[in-house]
Amino acid sequence: EQTVFYAKCLANDVPVAIEILADIIQNSSLAEPEIERERGVILREMQDVESNLQEVVFDHLHATAFQGTPLGQTILGPTKNIKKISKADLQQYIKTHYQPSRIVLSGAGGVEHSKLVDLANKHLGSLKNTALDIPELTPCRYTGSEIRVRDDSMPLAHVAIAVEGAGWTDADNIPLMVANTLIGAWDRSQGGGANNASFLARAASAGNVCHSFQSFNTCYKDTGLWGIYFVAEPLQLDDMMYNLQNEWMKLCTSVTEGEVERAKNLLKTNMLLQLDGTTPVCEDIGRQILCYNRRIPIHELDARINAVTTQTVRDVCNKYLFDRCPVIAAVGPT
Repeated sequence: EQTVFYAKCLANDVPVAIEILADIIQNSSLAEPEIERERGVILREMQDVESNLQEVVFDHLHATAFQGTPLGQTILGPTKNIKKISKADLQQYIKTHYQPSRIVLSGAGGVEHSKLVDLANKHLGSLKNTALDIPELTPCRYTGSEIRVRDDSMPLAHVAIAVEGAGWTDADNIPLMVANTLIGAWDRSQGGGANNASFLARAASAGNVCHSFQSFNTCYKDTGLWGIYFVAEPLQLDDMMYNLQNEWMKLCTSVTEGEVERAKNLLKTNMLLQLDGTTPVCEDIGRQILCYNRRIPIHELDARINAVTTQTVRDVCNKYLFDRCPVIAAVGPT
């Protein structure tokens, strides 16, 4: 939902970096030879994406979950659009979307806030809101459905199953993050599955029901997808789904206080690890300003996670998981 231009530089070179970023936004030449060269780059990127089965499955998952809406489209778009996009299309896109009310300039590391404000006024102060109305997207409709790309020649099935989740600003987002952490992730190459805190990881290790799995909680402005992606042999799919269903129902009915506390601690650890470095911190600031109109401080996030109780997890999982129509995307011998 966001496009990012970023520069990483020494503290003394911040003015030059801001000048370059401002020039990219305001004065891109969009020369025809450069457009043609980038068109080839995007087509090659598409080939790389299509060779990554996890990317393919998640593209199919969004296509069927949000069919007929913008979220159902892939990031790169169809080949025909890439081949016919023109300079005029790019100029119109920039004119429509690159407006001051839609732009956030964020910085992290060796840069002072006052200096960043002065540089913004100097290099971006000439930006003016146009008479064009900012596109107001309607909420994307979720449709419980499934899509299967069957190929019995493949040794493993790649499957994603999800339900409609919460948007960034929804109060249920934090409890869903805790529930997502409770399911966790596992890969048979890691070992130690029999001693994993996640019941699903122990079942996967002991029963050899899958090669790997990872739970996910993908958030957008007004909706989301909460679910799991796994890779399994075709004869083990039923067993994997049986164990997965048991674990999801456990979240709704009998998750324990100890499990929730462990998940809360792990969630806080993972969130802090994701902010390890100036680049992810800078991206996080920009995304939060666009989503929440403010930066949520760490102590507030910690308090919101601590406020989640066992009953909160059960209530939220009953709301989003119990008796809900899932969306399924599968590639391989399914």
